[in-house]
Amino acid sequence: MADLLRLLLQVAEKAANVARVCRQEATLFQLLVQEKTGDDKNKKFVQDFKTLADVVIQEMIRHDVGAQFPEMLDFIQGEESNKFENGLGESVTVTVCSTEEQTAALLATVLDGNHAAASLLARTIHQNPATIDTSTDGLTVPLSPSELGIWIDPIDATSQYIEGREEVLEDSHLCPSGLHCALVLIGVYLRSTGKPVMGVINQPFNYRDPAGRGWRGKHFWGVSCGEVNICSLNQSKFGSEKGRGLSVVLSSSEKQVVKDTLTSLCGPEKVMFASGAGYKILCVIQGLADVYVLSEGSTFKWDSCAPHALLRALGGGVVDLTKSLQSSSVAQDQTELTYHQPDTECKGADRWANHGGLVAYRDCSQLQTIMKALKGKL
Repeated sequence: MADLLRLLLQVAEKAANVARVCRQEATLFQLLVQEKTGDDKNKKFVQDFKTLADVVIQEMIRHDVGAQFPEMLDFIQGEESNKFENGLGESVTVTVCSTEEQTAALLATVLDGNHAAASLLARTIHQNPATIDTSTDGLTVPLSPSELGIWIDPIDATSQYIEGREEVLEDSHLCPSGLHCALVLIGVYLRSTGKPVMGVINQPFNYRDPAGRGWRGKHFWGVSCGEVNICSLNQSKFGSEKGRGLSVVLSSSEKQVVKDTLTSLCGPEKVMFASGAGYKILCVIQGLADVYVLSEGSTFKWDSCAPHALLRALGGGVVDLTKSLQSSSVAQDQTELTYHQPDTECKGADRWANHGGLVAYRDCSQLQTIMKALKGKL
């Protein structure tokens, strides 16, 4: 598990490098945007885009993890189809090849013969980043890779990534929109139960290098399995925040009844709004908000798996909102999201949606307070 965690941190950083390179090349970036259609379209948005960066990152992670842990290859899933259509209307299946030159040649067919851009992307894909210190040398978890599956969200909050707004990130404040909200999410779950056991989050656009060398990122990770609960964030820092009042983060498109109920509960200054499902859960992980509530079924397994694992490591979790409201008691074990089974009554991406909405929390008592307030309102 320590080897797997180190690998996931490395490939997440490679993914962040790809995301940054794609934004740095304006002409390249214009080529990358393609609207999703049919069963792959997220119905929440009028326009929902996938980018070549998404596809390349997903396939790169699949390739690198599968090479080191071949027994996991068939259980590495992601948000994106690896089919991409070039300007000539040709459909190309994007994969990572064994050499940089072969990958560049494949990408050139997607990029309408733009060999310079394809070579730049291929170099980033095949270049290993500097070793990331995980402080996990003693990590021992009694699990085999053959018991695990992986969910990848190559760039969560793609619309924010595409729009590219640069907001000033203030300490102890969440960022409502912009590049900060775009995340690389890699979640590991048990195939038998669907419980998330490991998560890696990379925030490619955390801050600008003061020396003028572009964007720098930040990574977070957590492992939760049995008695082992380890997170890169310090749990003790949350203790000093007791008594400051309950705070929630929501989507700006959340139902008005939810907004009104939680505003009455927490006060208007404690109800915040942000973009990106993964980022909103990260806000809970970081203690920037206590709870994230979503009443719609507009998130997916790839959005929640990685940050869910971090929350479990911190003593929290992510529950199905609808199931929790229908339950006679708040029983987190029965209503927590799982990641191993599709909804067979749905098609396409909807098979993996979190249909009942969700509540992400760090403290069980706060979850109970939220559920009590929302009971009978939805």
